[in-house]
Amino acid sequence: MASSLTCTGVIWALLSLLCAAASCVGFFMPYWLLGIQMDKPVSFGTFRRCSYPVRDEESQTTVMLEQCGRYASFHGIPSLEWRICTVVTGVGCGLLLLVALTALMGCCISDLISRTIGRVAGGIQFVGGLLIGSGCALYPLGWDSEEVQQTCNNSSSQFQLGSCQIGWAYYCTGAGAAGAMLLCTWLSCFAGKKQKQYPY
Repeated sequence: MASSLTCTGVIWALLSLLCAAASCVGFFMPYWLLGIQMDKPVSFGTFRRCSYPVRDEESQTTVMLEQCGRYASFHGIPSLEWRICTVVTGVGCGLLLLVALTALMGCCISDLISRTIGRVAGGIQFVGGLLIGSGCALYPLGWDSEEVQQTCNNSSSQFQLGSCQIGWAYYCTGAGAAGAMLLCTWLSCFAGKKQKQYPY
């Protein structure tokens, strides 16, 4: 099986897959922000939440339902900033996945990735990482929403966590983006083999 990648290119392909997987898993998991509400652990992602209050009709009280789910609609996401973050980060993850899968196919298919295509793929990875990084930077702007304040002892505001803390999924998403922007973009410049010149 012929490859269109150099040895550096194979490392680039594997690292691209690792960075894309880290960003996508972190983006999908609802553990970006961790707090406590009604003595139960609560966590938020950009478009998902674990543990939320519901009205118990039998006892006429509010109880915490300890399960994870996404918001019922896009407009159900607690703040405009988190909606923008969801779209921007989702597009960035999609770009990283696209490049990673193309790079992996380059390991098996000859003449798929030339030097030029490798550099274009690196540029796409840089843009994807930049979008994810922008999403991570926007996320704290939504900490002043009512849902987050209820979870963080009514002491959170933009860029102020209050009693909450940042979860592992936020770091995972950011690390994948940083790896894509810094390492993968650089390695992509050396990923493709020089194409043979055919005389016509």
